[in-house]
Amino acid sequence: MSARRRLDESMTLLVEVMEKPLDAGYAEAAARREAGVVPRRRWTGAVLLVLLAVLLGLLTVSAAQELRAPQAEVSQARAVLEDQIVERREAADALRGRSVELSAEIEDLQHSALSQRDPDLLETLRVDGVVNGSTPVEGPGLVVTLSDGESGDLSGSDDGGSRVRDTDVQTVVNALWASGAEAIAVDGERLTSMSAIRNAGDAILVDLVPLPGPTYVIRAVGDVEDMQTAYARTGAPAYLQLLGSRYGISSSVVPQSELELPGVGTQSLRHAQPVDAGGSGESPDEIQEETP
Repeated sequence: MSARRRLDESMTLLVEVMEKPLDAGYAEAAARREAGVVPRRRWTGAVLLVLLAVLLGLLTVSAAQELRAPQAEVSQARAVLEDQIVERREAADALRGRSVELSAEIEDLQHSALSQRDPDLLETLRVDGVVNGSTPVEGPGLVVTLSDGESGDLSGSDDGGSRVRDTDVQTVVNALWASGAEAIAVDGERLTSMSAIRNAGDAILVDLVPLPGPTYVIRAVGDVEDMQTAYARTGAPAYLQLLGSRYGISSSVVPQSELELPGVGTQSLRHAQPVDAGGSGESPDEIQEETP
């Protein structure tokens, strides 16, 4: 007669887990411990483990130093780019200076030609040159200075809020225009009706010319007393006070008896109307031209 089979014979693995949860090696080690047999420690394995850890540490330090060390090719490429930037900036400055010289020559020739023939037109051109920024301007005015804060937000975070931004300069410039300024320059860059003040990264650009910072000087020519009164009524003083209390950005407004603002040279022609032909008083049809 065959032996009776267990009902749970098909679940041998589950039975082993339930009835013998510990590995046989644990029981053997417990038995040796009860018998007073102390196993020999394998110092060789411990020494090898320490040596392996030291080797891995040395390899990690060496790899980190290799990655942080400047590579000769990268340094050479950076030096070449820096030299090119300096050269092209000098070339741009030279071309800008040449443009100013040519504009001055054109203005002198224009003044000579119109001083006797049409003084009224000459005066109109002079006023237009002041308005559109093509000619230099001298006179009294206000000087507004903005400087980056020494640290980030006074609450403890440093998210770049301590730097003067393009919106800050725009706020001051718009307030000065509204206060009756006749001409404005930001760090020596004359503003015109086509000027743009924007950010590129952390740099502020005026007509694509980067301003050095961290201090930005805004000069406005106009009637000092009227401008001071009107400027105080704008929202710019309260805005600058908020920047100073929250981000540490310092600002000042100082009246000056004499300011000199540069011109930007001859502007691109956008609209033209011919003068009277032959002084007969009859003018041809009005012409409008758009320059690209």
